[in-house]
Amino acid sequence: MNLLTLCYEFPPLGGGGGKVVYGLTDNLVRMGYDVDVVTMDFRGLPRHENIIGANIYRIPCLRGSESVCHSHEMATYLACAIPALVRLYRKKRYDLNHTHFIFPDGILSYLLKKATGLPYVITAHGSDVPGYNPDRFKTLHKLIHPLWKAVIENSECIICPSEILKSLILRGKPDARTKVIPNGFEVGRLSPHREKGRRVLVVTRMLERKGVQYLLEALQGLELGFEINVVGEGPYLNTLKDLATRLGVKVRFWGWVDNDSAEIKELFETSSIFVFTSEAENFPIVLLEAMAAGMAIITTSGTGCAEVVGDSAILVRPKDPVGIREALLSLADDSERCRTLGRLSRKRLEDNFKWNVVASRYSEVLQSFSRS
Repeated sequence: MNLLTLCYEFPPLGGGGGKVVYGLTDNLVRMGYDVDVVTMDFRGLPRHENIIGANIYRIPCLRGSESVCHSHEMATYLACAIPALVRLYRKKRYDLNHTHFIFPDGILSYLLKKATGLPYVITAHGSDVPGYNPDRFKTLHKLIHPLWKAVIENSECIICPSEILKSLILRGKPDARTKVIPNGFEVGRLSPHREKGRRVLVVTRMLERKGVQYLLEALQGLELGFEINVVGEGPYLNTLKDLATRLGVKVRFWGWVDNDSAEIKELFETSSIFVFTSEAENFPIVLLEAMAAGMAIITTSGTGCAEVVGDSAILVRPKDPVGIREALLSLADDSERCRTLGRLSRKRLEDNFKWNVVASRYSEVLQSFSRS
């Protein structure tokens, strides 16, 4: 199958969504798919290159950050991508378009279908769905809601990595054709067998909804005897640094660290406890990374996080510093419980989220809608 893949964030850009596209593309190429990926350009990156056997086409646009993309930056991507996609289609005559994110990329898929008839399947990732993250794109969702519904209506299927995201899509478009397929992970990337130190690790984009501030509040006045490492960048980072100073909490803020670097691998594999207390998530890849490294995980109930970890982690309510504090105390001096939770999380990952299994489920859907 000649497969066109659209995703405005492809590594090194973005967060979990881009990692999903990379992992899925890698596995589909191994299965014999011919894949072209269209994504955003960013300073210093080549406009066209072949990675993991796929052609990567980067579209010129105005984007100021690797980790965060604003709506006006997406608009420049849309404007420049339309003629580029038409040229690619005339050259390749794709069998199917697999798009990630209902917007901005779903808008491109809708327009391309109107122009060429190319069918498309969309994987939703979270902030592209109304109600998932009220603090981001709230106004944009209101402005483009008729177009959002048209994009879904004209798609062959909307793939949702979690039941919670599926429910939000159906709330906005009750007749949407949906299917739940979890995100995948290459389990060999991280080892669970290295000795764990007294380290707490957080890896996330620095956004208010990610809940790092509640961890800092939980740590106030607490003598855990653990090194606290917070990795990631974003618009909320300086606020978090100021808060840590005011609370007297000793934290190392790493800023952005390359996901393929030795530094991030070392942190995952040698930390005992992973904390990810976001108030709104779809199916976060960072939890799969923590599970692969065999860490004891503290994360939030009532979110996509709970669907990922199942009964292999400690769940706390969103926005609950007291709950986080109690969870940390329950693990800090119980190394055996940390190891037990780490083994459970690694086994859950291996049993449910290996990329070859997830990619096979995707392939069934893609083949069912292919024109070939």
